[in-house]
Amino acid sequence: MVSEYMYAIGTAPSPIREFFELGRAKAQELGPENIFNLSLGAPAVPMPEEYRQELIRLMMEEDQVKLHTYTTTAGDEAARTAIAEDLNRRFGTSYTRANLYMTAGAAPAICAVLNAIRNSADEEIALLAPYFAAYNSMIKGARMKKLEIKLPEPDFRLDLEAIERALTPKTVGLIINSPNNPSGTIYPAGDLQKLGEILTRKSGEFGHVIYLISDEPYREVLLDDVEVPFTANFYKNTIICYSYSKSLSIAGERVGYVLIPSENEDFSRLYPAVAGAAGALGVSNAPSLFQKALAKCAHLHSDNELYKKNRDLLYKALTDMGYVCTYPHGTFYMMVKALEADDKAFCRRAAEMGLIFVPCSGFGWPGYVRVALCVPEDVAARSVAAFKKLKESYK
Repeated sequence: MVSEYMYAIGTAPSPIREFFELGRAKAQELGPENIFNLSLGAPAVPMPEEYRQELIRLMMEEDQVKLHTYTTTAGDEAARTAIAEDLNRRFGTSYTRANLYMTAGAAPAICAVLNAIRNSADEEIALLAPYFAAYNSMIKGARMKKLEIKLPEPDFRLDLEAIERALTPKTVGLIINSPNNPSGTIYPAGDLQKLGEILTRKSGEFGHVIYLISDEPYREVLLDDVEVPFTANFYKNTIICYSYSKSLSIAGERVGYVLIPSENEDFSRLYPAVAGAAGALGVSNAPSLFQKALAKCAHLHSDNELYKKNRDLLYKALTDMGYVCTYPHGTFYMMVKALEADDKAFCRRAAEMGLIFVPCSGFGWPGYVRVALCVPEDVAARSVAAFKKLKESYK
């Protein structure tokens, strides 16, 4: 017998994969040189040279049996210590390796956290739309419910009044993502401070903790001279899920962590619950080699200049044509308003002209599309003509 519940999750359409595959089909039809695939969020720049050299050194100099064996359950101790020290230096915190649990990327980290805080199937996780599409399956996989809260256009900043109104006694967690995928919005410190006050107040009113689950894979992917406030400094019951996929351009290597600050209520039970959930889900022991390189390289991040150039080029070109776009300060995504109500139909029409991007209906925000900026500079530049042709087709 197959689980009908999991079958439904496994066969649910993925807007990202659907249009990525459409792009592959169009490449065969039109020729790859005529396709501008702006659908996937895969880094388009190399890892930092210092990190690459440390990987090479480990492979050449270290005991190869010990190098590739299991780490401790929580992750490589030297790597966790280095990560804690880097966070402390940057954000004025006082973490140790005991606050960190290494995972195979941010998605397994979030899944472990959701399963760690779940007690009953009627509990809900609040999402701020627009949000990363995969949160839907993560919440379903934890057998929890979704509470969707829409943020206001055009900049999608936190609507604090709407958030406070929406939370219910069944809400046990709120996922935030700053810089945000797909909008590129960075939530300012003042808003995070007020959000922390709301969560403290509502936790007291409901008689249980509402965890703030901060998904931060784009913390270091900044396109301007801006600050990303450190979420855990504004609310004690914060759990941070992080990935090095984007910050070190190693998406295929799957390394990340859960950070559980000691300030969390019932920390002594929360950390083992996250560890237990990770083990039960089979997502423990991130790749040892890439963990161990972090012991010397936790402070590094890749160069974001390509993403900034593509943002500047496409934002100006598209807004000059009359498109409505977000102006991302972080991530390598930009939201563009579709030229018709059906964003999927808009994406299919764009594909006929070689433009491949993703409908935001899967991100909780119908009527927009997500354009990925993580492509070679010439691809972004040559896509402008296709955007113009698409615009003219609606006249």
